[in-house]
Amino acid sequence: MRPTVTIIGVGNMGGAMAANLLARGWPVSVCDIDPVKVADLQEKGAVALTAPAQAAPDSIVFIVCVVDAAQTEEVLFGQQGLAGMLQPGHTVVLCPTISPQDVEGFASRLAALGVYTVDAPMSGGPARARDGSMSLMVACAEPVYQAQAALLQALSSKLFRISERPGDGARTKLVNNLLAGINLVGAAEVLALAGRLGLDLGRTLDVIEQSSGQSWIGSDRMRRALAADYEPRAHVTLLEKDTRLAVAAAGAAGFEGPLGARASQIFADARQAGLGGLDDAAIFKYLAER
Repeated sequence: MRPTVTIIGVGNMGGAMAANLLARGWPVSVCDIDPVKVADLQEKGAVALTAPAQAAPDSIVFIVCVVDAAQTEEVLFGQQGLAGMLQPGHTVVLCPTISPQDVEGFASRLAALGVYTVDAPMSGGPARARDGSMSLMVACAEPVYQAQAALLQALSSKLFRISERPGDGARTKLVNNLLAGINLVGAAEVLALAGRLGLDLGRTLDVIEQSSGQSWIGSDRMRRALAADYEPRAHVTLLEKDTRLAVAAAGAAGFEGPLGARASQIFADARQAGLGGLDDAAIFKYLAER
């Protein structure tokens, strides 16, 4: 019998993960501040929770899929948080992109309760979360990894075993997302330049995609931008947060690169310009209209 998996936070990624598990026959409980998202998954067979603390006793694995450290704190240790019902031997899987120090802090507090932590930030977007092909960067003790291997393999066909130290998953995710942010700002900048030079943007992107300037995130986001499609899949605010955390981690390590801080500032500026709720393809819109 598969254990019930409780997912706290069923937005774009968490909801897709829940749908994936339900389709594979896993029993799933869900909780979110948005009742519409919960109701949608309830129709697919999930059990709806009114608060994290209301999770069923047979749920021994809890996936936290919220936005940031403040929300993670509330989900775990708030008035209606999981801590009130967690038992020794339970496992919490942390999927948000948060700082390594926050992951370490949460893991230490959970360990004091006898609860295991899997540091497992994710990458790939909702479509890949839905079909189980997203990436997970996993850091946890080896026995914990082995105990949850079936669940992790159901969630991700691209499991990266980073280390046994919670926090290293977060470090890996921040490095990856900083490069994603740098690449996205670069792609948006050169297409904005192409427009000023009077070039056809579609043809220019065709060339880039078959040449040395190609990047996955550049192609994906700039195709949306050229269609003026800024419906959010990944909000500007998310890469603004992630790149800011990455630059802070770099500073804590005594490292200062030439591009990361500048790319992070572009995301912060775009958010300040009112684009925070749009898809991060809107970095093109921000640069093109400057």
